This record gives sequence, structure tokens and C-alpha cells, in this order.
Amino acid sequence: MRKRNIPMVWTSRPVSRLKGIIRAPGDKSCSHRALIMGGIADGTSHFTGLLEGDDVLRTGAAMAALGAVVTRTGAGEWTVAGTGPRGLASPAAPLDFGNSGTGSRLMMGLMAGYDLTAELCGDASLSARPMNRILNPLRSMGLTDTAEPHGRLPFRLTGTSALKAITYAPPQASAQVKSAVLLAGLNAHGTTRVEEAKPTRDHTERMLRGFGADVGVTRGDGQARTISLRGGQKLLAIEAAIPGDPSSAAFLIAAGLISPDGDVMVEGVMSNPTRSGFFDLAELMGARLGAEDTGEAAGERLIDIQSGSAALIGRHVPQRLVPSMIDEFPILAVLAVFATGETVVTGAEELRVKETDRVKAVVDMLRANGVEAEERDDGFVVQGCGGPPPGGGLVETRHDHRIAMSALILGTAAQKPVSVDDISMIATSYPDFLGHMATLGADISEGQVT
Repeated sequence: MRKRNIPMVWTSRPVSRLKGIIRAPGDKSCSHRALIMGGIADGTSHFTGLLEGDDVLRTGAAMAALGAVVTRTGAGEWTVAGTGPRGLASPAAPLDFGNSGTGSRLMMGLMAGYDLTAELCGDASLSARPMNRILNPLRSMGLTDTAEPHGRLPFRLTGTSALKAITYAPPQASAQVKSAVLLAGLNAHGTTRVEEAKPTRDHTERMLRGFGADVGVTRGDGQARTISLRGGQKLLAIEAAIPGDPSSAAFLIAAGLISPDGDVMVEGVMSNPTRSGFFDLAELMGARLGAEDTGEAAGERLIDIQSGSAALIGRHVPQRLVPSMIDEFPILAVLAVFATGETVVTGAEELRVKETDRVKAVVDMLRANGVEAEERDDGFVVQGCGGPPPGGGLVETRHDHRIAMSALILGTAAQKPVSVDDISMIATSYPDFLGHMATLGADISEGQVT
């Protein structure tokens, strides 16, 4: 008799209390940029607190394949001997970025300014994500590639030391587009300018300055600003601690807010106005978040954040906050479930082209657990339950780490357990997530579909 393969799921069960102190994992955005810039700097850089998730490790492997010497010396401790004046060289094998949109897109910009050819590939999720938004400005600077009209991986690109500077206004607010163009601008002839209608996370500008580059920022009307970078500048190796990731911290803070008896402290979180939207909105919804300054790391302010059980109120998310919380909308949706009233998200069309279509994924996650939610072209609407939602659903994660973690947080305070079909992709951004949740008292375990 043949055995029947029974699918395995991970289930988060309601618990009465979440309490504890967690050190925030290293920021993913800063970790990518540290390895990239260290990889082309003159000298050897030393980093501590680097996030060792799969996305970041693939960026390190790509830099090594291009000629940098990337070495792990301890937990979160890495040295990177940069290529300096000799520059990057064509890799011997394809660069596999797995699920990493940030790593692949920033590296496209970096490689554009060198005389090299590289083939880029990734997993099924990354291969479905649009890359023309990155490729189009790089093509106008001189990059050539073999991408099909849809601009998706895999494809081959060829950079050039004859890259020319451009002035570019991205049609959508995207730190990845801005960063790719600026990294290409490092080796371009002339001054590259990126004109932003709305500010996006500014880690690239900050870290470029940390490595010795001169980066200009001028402000226009409203939120508009222009970032400029003169080509031909050389980066110098640094020693830096990577600040804690506010996007990862958001999951822990949310868990404390929706818990019947929550008392969660997250230490060492980066406090940056281009990343603070989730915490600002949580306070608008009624959360009382304690925050204490604890110093700096890599030019970023650090804070400890404390959250406890809160009576939340639904809100219309202010447009000014959208760019600074674009990665936190799945976990915001979880807060909206427990709130009283309606939460409305608009102006977030970028969610349609994340690891999956996050608008659809979020709405499906909520509906599977008895919550009334609807899609909008550029966002979604959640009808709050004013307390614990029914739960009891199985969530299709669609290989999206933030959907998986959000669903598991939802399950800690729903009326019935919440299950997800896969957690493997959580390792891309937050490899210690399950361990940290267990420390707080969560009940998350693997089992068979019943």
C-alpha cells in the first residue's frame, strides 16, 4: 500500500501573554549595502552585527564572485577586502540571488560601471519580479543586457567603464531604483542625479558618505528632493556596526500590541525617518510605544522600543507615511484586524511588485481567517474586528517572508490557530524569527494538515 504524502504546515496558536526582551537582528538594507560598498572600497572593511539571512549571504557571495574577498570571522562579524582601483571582474559562473530583490537590483547598478559581463538568476519568485524599472535608467547610462521585453530574470548584462551620468526621476517611489542609479553613478562620467517626488529610505546616501563619498541632497517643493553624486569618487574601507532592522522589529512590536498581555522590548533598532512609518502609524492607531536613545551605528541613530497591549483604532494611512513603511504593510494589516473601525491603505501600488502581489496576498491572508478585507488597485481596506479575529485559516504564503511572519503573528492572538503553508523563506530576512518568538512565549510548531 502506497503511503500518502501529507502536507506539513506551521501553526501559530493563541497565547495569553507575550513578554520579553529581544535584540533586533541586523538591518537587511544596511547589510546589503555594507557588503556591496566594502567590496569595491580600497582596503579591508570590518562589520559587526551583519544580518546573516539568505538574501544578504547571496550578496556577499556575488561580491566574492566579482573579485572581493568576503570572510566570516564570527557570528555577524565579517571582513571585506575590496577590489579598490582594480575594480570588479566578470564572474566565472552565474550570480544566483535566490529570493533577493534588493541584492539583485543594487548589484545591477553597481556592475553597470565596470567592464564586465555577468549572468543573473534567482528563484521562481525573484524571476517573476519586474526588473525594467532598474534596467531602463541603467540602459540610458550605457548598460546592455539580454533581458526579454518583460525584463525578468534570468538574463546577462554587460557593464562599461564609459558609463555616462544621467538625471533621473523614478516614476515610482523606490529606494532600490534610486540606489541602483547612484551605485552606477559612482563610475559614470559626470554627475548623476536622482529626483525623488517622495523621499525613500536613504541608507545608500548615508553609507556612501560613510565610505568617504561626497553625496549632495537638495530639497524642492513639498517632499521633493534631488540626490547627486559625482562620478569617479573612490570609496575607502571602514569599520562599522550594522544597526538593528526596524522592519524585523515591527513584527515583534506588533505581537506585543495585539497580545492580551503584551510587554515586548526590542533593543538596538535603527531610528531613521525614512523607515519609521509603521511605528508612527501604530501610535496614530493608539499604541503607546516607549522609545529610548541608545547610541549610533554606521551613522544611524539607535533606540530601544517597548510595546504593550493596546486598544487600536483603524486609520486611513497618511500618504506621507507610505514610502517609509512599504515593507511593513503586511504586519500593519494584522494591527488593523484587531483595531476598531476601518483601516484604508492607498498610494501603495509598489506592493503589487514585491516578493508577490502583496495586496492580494494580504487580503487573502485576512479573508482566510474570517476578516473582511478588500483589494484596491493601490492598496487595501480592512474592517477591524475590534479584538481577536476568528482565525482558523491556512494562509498561502506565496514564498513571501513578510506574509508568513505576519500570519504567524496573527495566530498568537486570534480566536483559533492560524497556519501557513511554508516558512522556509523567512530565513531570507529574519533567520532567528521563530527563536525570538519562542523567547517571547509564542506557540508556533510544525504539523500535518488536518
